[in-house]
Amino acid sequence: VQLQASGGGLVQAGGSLRLSCVASGTIFRNNVVGWYRQAPGKEREMVARISTGGNKNYADSVKGRFTISRDNTKNTVLLQMNSLKPEDTAVYYCTLGRHFGLLGTNFASWGQGTQVTVSS
Repeated sequence: VQLQASGGGLVQAGGSLRLSCVASGTIFRNNVVGWYRQAPGKEREMVARISTGGNKNYADSVKGRFTISRDNTKNTVLLQMNSLKPEDTAVYYCTLGRHFGLLGTNFASWGQGTQVTVSS
């Protein structure tokens, strides 16, 4: 499985960016997909995820500002980020994995990461 993320960059506070991640080597529609981020000196944290059925979950810190979507025909997951804040600065990683009910989701595949920097 390969995940190729793109779309990061430098933006001023209040601006927008759209991250894209294309998957190959797997049956995309059968997997949960999501975005995590890791800021310097901090642990990696979940930003957003979308299930095979389209259910979405967001970190509290991004609710109302970020939107995750998926296009199973293009094996792509998108993250639209609006009203960006300096604290959103991080390396963003897309991820993909199978959901096992009560056992949770095994995010076994990760992209290479894309840097998002928000200036104040």
